[in-house]
Amino acid sequence: MYAIIETGGKQLKVEAGQAIYVEKIAADAGEKVTFDRIVLVGGDKTVVGKPFIDGASVTGTVEKQGRAKKVVTFKYKAKKHSHTKQGHRQPYTKVVIDAINA
Repeated sequence: MYAIIETGGKQLKVEAGQAIYVEKIAADAGEKVTFDRIVLVGGDKTVVGKPFIDGASVTGTVEKQGRAKKVVTFKYKAKKHSHTKQGHRQPYTKVVIDAINA
């Protein structure tokens, strides 16, 4: 059984036991989280939401909070002695999916 959830403005296909990386969620490591914006549940019988499925949820456990590798942007204008270097690290939350409740 699998489900497509929406979190952080993105849609992810998840299965029980899978580890996913999502946009930062305000929860500490070891806490339980529930995703209730379920777009689709597949398996023996496929259910599609309009836009979401009422009563369906996906539960998971927060494994860790972290930040991705640094992305460096470098802007340069030739012959103008102008350049800008900027770095960014996107925060994320690693969640292990426990169950799909459809």
